[in-house]
Amino acid sequence: MDIEKWDEYRSINKALIDFVEEIDHGSKMKKVVAHICQSGGKKTRPVVLLLSSRICGSEIGNALDAALSIELIHSASLIHDDLLDRGILRRGAKTAHEVYGIPAAMLAGDYLISKSIELISAYGKEVGIEFGRAGMEMAEGEAMDVDLLERNSNNLAEYFNCIEKKTASLFAASAAMGAYVAGADEDTVSKFRLFGNKLGTAYQIVDDMLEYTSKVNNKESIHMSPSLVDVYRQDMADSKAIAKTREIVEQLVSEAHEIIDLFPPSQSRNRLHEITTYATKGLFSEVGTRKC
Repeated sequence: MDIEKWDEYRSINKALIDFVEEIDHGSKMKKVVAHICQSGGKKTRPVVLLLSSRICGSEIGNALDAALSIELIHSASLIHDDLLDRGILRRGAKTAHEVYGIPAAMLAGDYLISKSIELISAYGKEVGIEFGRAGMEMAEGEAMDVDLLERNSNNLAEYFNCIEKKTASLFAASAAMGAYVAGADEDTVSKFRLFGNKLGTAYQIVDDMLEYTSKVNNKESIHMSPSLVDVYRQDMADSKAIAKTREIVEQLVSEAHEIIDLFPPSQSRNRLHEITTYATKGLFSEVGTRKC
């Protein structure tokens, strides 16, 4: 998937660069924000927002600030996630708190959240509520993640509740906000929200598995979240647990594709299909190549 060549990716990447450039030159805040915002990544969530908006008839420019707000709050969540996990590496580089210290990293996260609120405030009530709800659910999900780790819990219902809040909530909000920005009706917004939920849930299941098997070698943490395979291993052999996890991911991906197909054919629809396949099923196929 050549997402870096897409107009949506290039637009959000330029907006992110411009945002960093506007911060006071030479300040420590600028250095910390640049460290996290310019450390790579495929900008999947804001790209989903822009594609959803285009499917509903809007242009990139109309939704760009909303997309940037999504990327900024996601970046803030990465800072906080690394602090909670005592993360050492993120995307192949040292985490912000490892380079600049915990206080500077925490304040940079606060700065990014504040900027994201400023950006989203121009879009009206529905978009603001969607954004705020996602932020609260992300925080709740992280708190659940910490609790599950402390209790060494591998409860199935708790695992899904955690990842739907921690990760799927922002994917769901991204897709729904894109539709809202384009003036879509509630039924259409609900479809996009459900699509984002399916995509985000599958994405996190895969991410947990890749982290567990050390397939992702550009992120290193002291604390590791439980994976769905851990949950299933309580009642079945490793091979069956992996097969069951694969089945769940494939079902979620299939349902996400079905929702996308409810909309008329277009380049934007095709790109949502590509993102869904790449972000979940494509990565998950790699898990089977390692013995867990």
